[in-house]
Amino acid sequence: MNLGIYLSRSARYWPQAPALVCGDRVWSFTDLDRAANRLASALAGRGLRPGDAVASLAWNRGELVEVEFALYKAGLTRAPINARLGAGEIEHILRYAPVRALVYDAPHREDALAAVAAAGTGCVPICLDGAQPGEVSYSDLSAEGGEAPVRVEVPEDAPCVLNFTSGSTGALKAAVQTVGNRLANMRKQLMADESRPRPGTRYLACGPITHATGMGLLAGVFGGSTTYVLPSWSPQSFLETVEKERITATFLVPAMLNTVLAHPGAADHDLRSLTSVRIGGAPISPQRLRDAVGFFGPVVAQGYGLGETTSVVAGLSSEEIAHAVKEDPELLQSCGRASYDTEVRVVDETGRELGPREIGEVIVRGPDCVREYWREPELSAQTFRDGWVHTGDLAWMREDGYLFLVDRKKDMIISGGFNIYCTEVEAALYEHPAVQEACVVGVPDEQWGEAVKAVVVTHPGTRVTAGELITFCADRLDRFKKPRSVDFVPELPHNRNGKLDRKAVREPFWAHATRRVN
Repeated sequence: MNLGIYLSRSARYWPQAPALVCGDRVWSFTDLDRAANRLASALAGRGLRPGDAVASLAWNRGELVEVEFALYKAGLTRAPINARLGAGEIEHILRYAPVRALVYDAPHREDALAAVAAAGTGCVPICLDGAQPGEVSYSDLSAEGGEAPVRVEVPEDAPCVLNFTSGSTGALKAAVQTVGNRLANMRKQLMADESRPRPGTRYLACGPITHATGMGLLAGVFGGSTTYVLPSWSPQSFLETVEKERITATFLVPAMLNTVLAHPGAADHDLRSLTSVRIGGAPISPQRLRDAVGFFGPVVAQGYGLGETTSVVAGLSSEEIAHAVKEDPELLQSCGRASYDTEVRVVDETGRELGPREIGEVIVRGPDCVREYWREPELSAQTFRDGWVHTGDLAWMREDGYLFLVDRKKDMIISGGFNIYCTEVEAALYEHPAVQEACVVGVPDEQWGEAVKAVVVTHPGTRVTAGELITFCADRLDRFKKPRSVDFVPELPHNRNGKLDRKAVREPFWAHATRRVN
């Protein structure tokens, strides 16, 4: 098996059609295929063999797509590094994999070279922006290879991508996504009616293409669509690009959506070309979904997935969301039903499957589900059991199969013996017109153990008091769930993937506590 064959096939089907656009540069399918062949053969010429790991560390740019398909063709394992990591974490990844070659851009040169030197693994440093002493130039390296097709056969259970993510301890771990997992992900995306990539699809990759935003690259190439890579995120660049390039499909995390909806003059842009706006990567409140539909039209869909499942576990289509807005408001709280060949269950602590509307842990099984963490047997045994991925997410399932996430296990607040789910309180806060973004956490409380605190960013030009928000939530929730206090801040912290960083919000309140929870 070799995933690179799908690029070669598309280069035969649509040789001069645009496969990739980044800034002023355009790659046809033929251009992209030849570039991937050159790099794949050059890496083999440097002594890299199937299964060896190659890492990338750069802000969004088209060459990262060349690297991805070159590694597929050569049977190498890709280790994408988040561009916001520091030298120490980069060094950890280089040792942990271990990484044989690191491809990076000039802004990351200092950290990359420091990590390579500290790791001491003989990793080859490859700079995308020309070489300094001790480096290899990406363009010079590519010139060492040939354009003849490269296709190294690898088994479907061979590691394909080491998907690095941080757990509750903050330590980096890597979900081992196999060739078969990536193939299953591609099939799943190609089965999606409303967002299926095909010739004429113009997909805008807004976030880091090394992570969730780039999960559609393989399916996009297979389907003959064009991927537009946004070099860096801003709501203005997003709006301008959609309008100028007549983008038809995109993917946004809720934090990105919030900035678009709050951007002055957003409504002045012509976004009618969009036929699919997928929201994912973090929970989204029902009110934000209503706002998104009101802004983009009935083209908004959302999904739930994680690195350990390679792709979407459950999805709520644009048609279902439009129906929910008009007739089934409860459904706006759902992340959808199981996606295609994925199985989803909600179970108790013993593994017993629960009935409708009973809250338990989400477990998932399917061909795109990971079976292990890289070199972490104990952690793997906790998460991957009997063929199921134990997600650590709490949810309930409706009688008709719709899944309703309520919280992460570790984020649940226990106050006076009652379980309180942060996302439920946040959903109530988002209904207030002054609230732009909210984060709910548990804080120390002598009487109740934990108390509910809301940390809120308000829309510019609006005014609301803590007491007004507490009363507003009390009118919509059980009384014990309402925030006991509200802090107002100019902005909330987000992690390297653009998700709300609840841990960073919570930490100051527990820094001097004698007893810690969660």
